[in-house]
Amino acid sequence: MTDADRPSIRSGLRLQWEEVQNAYVLLYPEGMVKLNTSAAEILRRCDGVRSVDEIVADLESAFNRTGLQDEIVRFLELARAQGWIGAAAS
Repeated sequence: MTDADRPSIRSGLRLQWEEVQNAYVLLYPEGMVKLNTSAAEILRRCDGVRSVDEIVADLESAFNRTGLQDEIVRFLELARAQGWIGAAAS
């Protein structure tokens, strides 16, 4: 995944807050994945509009942290390998 890629949740999947789970979940036809806070914050920004760089900048600003690039990219690569997201190059 490159810094310019614009990740988005794959068609057929839905990210939503699940009150019963008290967490964000990723719903898919066969079930769901309960997400930890970090994963949910990253996936919430995967709208197909923002680039990886923009997602990183937004998260670093939102949480007043720096140096999150590697961690976020690793998660995005895992999410893509799991089939949760796709990424269009800009």
